[in-house]
Amino acid sequence: MNEENNMNQNIEQEDLNELMKVRIAKLEDLREKGKDPFQIVKFDSKDNSKDIKEKFVDPVEGEEAEPVVVTLAGRLMAKRGHGKASFCDLQDMYGRIQIYVKLDEVGAESYEEFKKYDIGDIIGITGTVFKTHMGEVSVKVKEITLLSKSLRPLPEKFHGLKDMDLRYRQRYVDLIMNEDVKDTFIARSKIIKGIRKYLDDRGYLEVDTPILNTIQGGATARPFVTHHNTLDLDMYLRIAPELYLKRLIVGGFHKVYEMGRLFRNEGMDIKHNPEFTTFELYSAYEDYNDMMDLVEGLFSTLAQDVCGTTKITYQGTEIDLTPGWKRISMIDAIKEVTGADFNKVNTDEEAAELVKSLGINLEGSITRGDAIALVFDEKVEETLIQPTFIIDYPIEISPLAKKKYSDPRLVERFEVFIGGREYGNAFSELNDPIDQKERFMAQVAEREAGNDEANMMDEDYVQALEYGLPPTGGLGVGVDRLVMLLTDSYSIRDVLLFPTMKPLD
Repeated sequence: MNEENNMNQNIEQEDLNELMKVRIAKLEDLREKGKDPFQIVKFDSKDNSKDIKEKFVDPVEGEEAEPVVVTLAGRLMAKRGHGKASFCDLQDMYGRIQIYVKLDEVGAESYEEFKKYDIGDIIGITGTVFKTHMGEVSVKVKEITLLSKSLRPLPEKFHGLKDMDLRYRQRYVDLIMNEDVKDTFIARSKIIKGIRKYLDDRGYLEVDTPILNTIQGGATARPFVTHHNTLDLDMYLRIAPELYLKRLIVGGFHKVYEMGRLFRNEGMDIKHNPEFTTFELYSAYEDYNDMMDLVEGLFSTLAQDVCGTTKITYQGTEIDLTPGWKRISMIDAIKEVTGADFNKVNTDEEAAELVKSLGINLEGSITRGDAIALVFDEKVEETLIQPTFIIDYPIEISPLAKKKYSDPRLVERFEVFIGGREYGNAFSELNDPIDQKERFMAQVAEREAGNDEANMMDEDYVQALEYGLPPTGGLGVGVDRLVMLLTDSYSIRDVLLFPTMKPLD
């Protein structure tokens, strides 16, 4: 079977090489005639396919319409016709439009050159807008110019390829051949603009913090390590901007946020890419309840703006993003799904027994807090289809969140889940420097015990807290997952223009 596949690939490569030779010969012929398209540096494209079609007005019956002259550029995607006239499809960023190229209109020399154009060539045209007998708004070409020669043929049916890996690797071809892919990334841009507008309108200041860090912190994750030659110092690509942003709240800013890339040296699947986009924000004098209100408002506003409704469909399931989302503690959510009640568990040993009774494999010792988190991950997360805030997390897994003083084994933290996936994480921020240092020390002990995802000690951050961090609410949201949700995309790779890929051999 492998031999047959290799043989087919070799045949396809030979055919491709022959087609490219023909196109290269056409280019050489143009160059010999002094008409090298690659020497053209500019084309004044004033119009686009979408506007031309939307602005077309049928003439009043019995009256001759004033001709509308347009100039646009794009890629030649189809040619139909022979002899002295051809209909073609021109594709620009905004869609496709039919063009009509006729010998009598463009002249014999231009038409002969046009007949040698290939699918994929980039052209510029000037012409008048009309509607065909079939009712299709089109452009009757008066002038046509070859702006760039496509030397490599486009796939005939790129959308039919079964190899998604190839589509991600050759995103440039994917975008040419699949309009829905382009629409996804236009929507992504709209979502990111919408996030910024929502936060800007509420008084948040956008800031930038370092991507190269000397301390791994702000989240529990394995970092990428690099080396600074001048300082002869290992550094980490940031796994979160949290500790820097909270320093700014110490410094006197009331509301700050940062949108940007984070880097985590972890697994890759439909939900994870080693580099990904988040926004993280902090607001003085607020708590995690305010952050829940903000998430509801932001998500529902984006859904309305991008999808036209707060009731969307994701992978066949209807999701209602209308504010008023369910809020439930992690312990109560576990009880609701499994019947197990960690409120009745007071020791680590009892917690371990409860985990085992639920059929979860457990090796070695475990704390009560880690047991709660484990059961939630294994049994509950995938059941949270409609938007749900899971609140009040165990302190063991939340080293930067403020204690819930009615039960100091828990913290004022939430994560938001939709469709069985986590979309955001938020705290009432820990602002007690003594407590924070103790938790860092506990993280250091975990690190020394072999957990390389645990936080490091950040003495400077503790020192910042000693100057005084006001009561503060903080929130981080995964932008890529949010784009997936609002564009009904199955994989995170579908919403990243250039996802991380293993190099080909």
